[in-house]
Amino acid sequence: MLLAIGGIIGALVITGILFVNFSPQFGGKISKEQLIEYAKSENHNEGKFINIGGVTSEMSMGNMLKAIGGMFKNIPNTKPNSPIEVQKVDSLNIANYHSKTRFIWFGHSAFLLQMNGKNVIIDPMLSEVPAPHPLLGGKRFNKELPIEIEKLPKIDAVVISHDHYDHLDYESILKLKDKVSMFFTPLGVGIHLQEWGVPKEKIVELDWWQETTFEDLTFISTPAQHFSGRGLSDRDHTLWCSWIIQSNEENIFFSGDSGYASHFKEIGDKYGPFDFAMIECGQYNELWSEIHMFPEETAQAGKDVKAKRIMPIHWGAFKLAQHSWTDPIERVSKKADELGLTLVTPEIGESTGIDDEGTSQNKWWNRYQK
Repeated sequence: MLLAIGGIIGALVITGILFVNFSPQFGGKISKEQLIEYAKSENHNEGKFINIGGVTSEMSMGNMLKAIGGMFKNIPNTKPNSPIEVQKVDSLNIANYHSKTRFIWFGHSAFLLQMNGKNVIIDPMLSEVPAPHPLLGGKRFNKELPIEIEKLPKIDAVVISHDHYDHLDYESILKLKDKVSMFFTPLGVGIHLQEWGVPKEKIVELDWWQETTFEDLTFISTPAQHFSGRGLSDRDHTLWCSWIIQSNEENIFFSGDSGYASHFKEIGDKYGPFDFAMIECGQYNELWSEIHMFPEETAQAGKDVKAKRIMPIHWGAFKLAQHSWTDPIERVSKKADELGLTLVTPEIGESTGIDDEGTSQNKWWNRYQK
């Protein structure tokens, strides 16, 4: 009996090791030459990227046990009472759109941004489960996407904030890569794209405060307070960031994942005001508050960057923390009112202009309350 149990455990361990080392979902590995190059960055120390002020994402053993214990607590309303219905998008409508800047939210932090006649996709996690294997994560709240990847027209640029599974998805990249002109990532993330077949010449990696122009759009990598890694041994080997996307007339901010810190005010002072800001709001916990901000901090971050209109993101698609699925949007709405901020809350798939007024008061999530 003991031999049988030991054999099963051994087989599981071997299977896990093989999966981690050979499954393509984990992406590429930083080379020695890249490590030497990245060491020139002010945000790199002793072989890893770091946060401003040395803020770390490492959890103590006590907090780790608390986090594991929290997974077994019976928290009400962590998912919608039925699958979220999305607004469908017509591929021809996307391909033929050449009007004012608009976006289509895919849930969580994924967007299609149409700006100056260009199609830009941000953090394309368009699969069902944000994990290296379907058994390792919960499914998306909506059963279908606003539009399937295969039906998307040519994509001019893909922007990626960091390499976590809920922002950089292997299957999505495989389906997208042949229709994308250019990928923009923080330092190191391009190694995953290359591993998945994206040509090196189609990838631009930027450090914080660096910028590049692609046709008539400017992409600026700005700080975030977070971490990175897709496997067991690559923590912080690649950089994380927020992004600014500018045209000749408009200025848009995307926070990526981040704890609340002084970098938001610094970004606002340097590049604000912003016409529109997409700011993280969801998957938070007191145990990791330095890398995922609370909803009240989301509103304050919007004020710090001097955004005219704010959209809470990183919610509405997956359960990645032990809070009610509507807690983020309810709390940030209250705080935004207190601060006199304009909040934008479109439905998944809804085509929304960055200055549209109609989406500001749309409390669509109430249709899915238990």
